[in-house]
Order: sequence, then structure tokens, then C-alpha cells
Amino acid sequence: MAKKKTTKTSIKKATKKSTKTSSEDISDLEEVDQGEEVEEEQEEQVDQNEENDTAPEELAERSGIENTEDFGKASPFVVDSLNYDVKDLPGVGAATLKKLQDAGYGTLQSIAMTPQKTIMEDTGLGDKTTASIIQAARDTLHLTYVTADQVWERRKYLPRITTGSEKIDELIGGGVEVGGITEFFGEYRTGKTQLCHQLCVNVQLPRSEGGLEGRALYIDTEGTFRPERLIQMAQAKGMNVKDVLKNVFVIRAHTSQHQVLLVKNAIDTVSEKKINLIVVDSLIAHFRSEYISRGTLATRQQMMNQHIHDLIRLGNIYPELAIVITNQVQAKPDAFFGDPNRATGGHIMAHASTIRLYLRKGKGEQRIMIVKDAPHLPEGETVFTITEDGIGDA
Repeated sequence: MAKKKTTKTSIKKATKKSTKTSSEDISDLEEVDQGEEVEEEQEEQVDQNEENDTAPEELAERSGIENTEDFGKASPFVVDSLNYDVKDLPGVGAATLKKLQDAGYGTLQSIAMTPQKTIMEDTGLGDKTTASIIQAARDTLHLTYVTADQVWERRKYLPRITTGSEKIDELIGGGVEVGGITEFFGEYRTGKTQLCHQLCVNVQLPRSEGGLEGRALYIDTEGTFRPERLIQMAQAKGMNVKDVLKNVFVIRAHTSQHQVLLVKNAIDTVSEKKINLIVVDSLIAHFRSEYISRGTLATRQQMMNQHIHDLIRLGNIYPELAIVITNQVQAKPDAFFGDPNRATGGHIMAHASTIRLYLRKGKGEQRIMIVKDAPHLPEGETVFTITEDGIGDA
């Protein structure tokens, strides 16, 4: 990916433009605001009773853009914000810096994209100190409005991970895209976990072959991760099996609280291990088993909402990170015709996922993928297969 290099000198010049975040201001605030309390933000109301293939080249052609041969290459408009270390923030004392780093805020991007209340809870810093630090980070990163053509330039060159099936890639616009959440939901044995394993292998491929030359972080909540499948899939592609296994970091989440903590702590892992793919398989399993009665539904939805937004924030902080989650289904008892299955999680899950893909069984080893919701794709479906070699076309 093409990156704009920025020296520490330019960073300091940028931050001098803000009169609210001088060294003296932040230093003074550190002394007087450590114990200041903030009001609780109003909880989001959730609905507990919910019922619930266009390629980039074609999009460019429809938009009147002639040169489409560079799709998939790095965007010249994407700034490498990860080069801005928290140590580059002016006016932050050693004690405050240590609190930020210990809480996992190693980059200015992570500070600028995180709610003030969250940073305060993570670091123990005061209200005004935290607000000033966030403002300084945003001033340094020049976070401002951009025009639609600039957004289009970013979208044109947006990296994607191939699924291994040309038909699926065509259906979802070129592969699993970075910067958003892709959700696979369906019954058991429809291919959700198999797709996750395949993506862990494919993310390591060269960019010219549909990969990101990166690594994967796999959060396993149901005990279904199997390195044997990675070996089979890697061998089918002629990849070095030992390297493939070393580039997939796996951890088992034993409870919903453990799962939430793993995602919160992933901010450091993504940067240190150069992660380009996070998989949570499945996101809802623990929440669904631990919060059973109707009286606990509101608590469950609120926890899930915060958990999903932690994932969304990771995608905002790291522009080349793809996030994939799997979800279960539940039967609609009053459905007398059509498919009775619907995704679990209610409106919280529906609003959080950028792309929702429904999987169901076909004939034999065939599986059917259906685009249920996406901001840039029409509804559509395709057939794919799952074999010993991995995901492929029917």
C-alpha cells in the first residue's frame, strides 16, 4: 500500500495549530483532574423483539471512470496513521504517557478514534486531561471532512481478501474487504467456520493473488478451530505449511467476559503482530448461552453492542484490517412458508455488520451464499463447494 511519510517535525508543526492542547494546558490538567467524575452516557435503547454483485470494475464503468486496471492497488489517499506514535503527542508527561501505553493506546489513531469515557476508564485520567489529549491527537491527524471523490479513490483501491471462490468474490465485490465487518450466518455445517479457516490462509497470499501478505488473529468461542484444515488448505495452494501456521494466532474465549476482554486487548496485538484479519467464531455463542431468560436480554444486547463497537473501532484504527464474525440462526416459529431461519442478535447485530452473508446447505458438498445486506451490493446468491482443499467454485 502506498503510504505518505510524515516526520516528527511535521507532526509537531501540525499540533502547534491548536491553541487548546498546549504542553502547559495538558500538564496543568494532569494535576487537577485525576479524580474528576463524568456523567454516564445514556444507554442505547435496543429492540428485543426483532423479526428478522457488483465488482469494483463495473462500478467504475457505471461511474464514468475509464481507467479501471489499477483496482486492488494501494490508494494514494490513505495516510499511514499508524506511524504516529503516542510519544509524538506534545505536552504529555511521562506518567500520563505510561498510563496510555499500559492501557493499549500506542498510536494517535487509537486515541482519536476512542470515546473519551472509554479512555478515562482504561487509564484513570481526568475528564479535561483526556479531552485535551484526544483533541491534540485529532489535530495531529488532521481529521476533517473529505469530498466524495476522495472517498471514491479510497474505495477504488480498497484491499480485499479472496475467499478462494471466484463466484463468491464476484458476489461480494472482489473479496472480503478491509475496514468493515463481514458477517457469515447460517445453520451448522453451512461453511461458516470453513470460510474463516480459508481466509486465515488466504490473507497470507501475495496481493497479486488476492491476499494482504499479512497474519490472522482467530478468537475461537466454540472450540472449532482446527490447524489440520489450515494445513490441507495451505498444501492445496502450494504454500509453506510451517509459515502458514505460524502466521495464525489463536486464542480460545471461555466466557462472554473473556471474549470482550480479548477484543479490547487486541489493539496491541494487531500492531505488534502485523495482523490483517481478525476472526471471531462465533460472536454470539457465549452471549446466547449465558443470558437466557427474558429479563437478561437488555443486559446481553448492551454488552454485545459495546463488544461489536470495539471491533468496529479496531477497523477504524487500522485501515488494512478485515474483521470477520460468524453468527448463529434461530427459527421463526410462526413462519408457514419460506425460510424460517433468521440471524440471532436482533437489531444490534444487523446494524453492526457492514456485509451480512447468509449460508445454507445445497446438494451434497454444495453450499449457497446469499447477500442479505450490504451498503454497496444488490441482493444476490451463488453456489460454492467445500472440499479437502478448501473453499472453491461449484
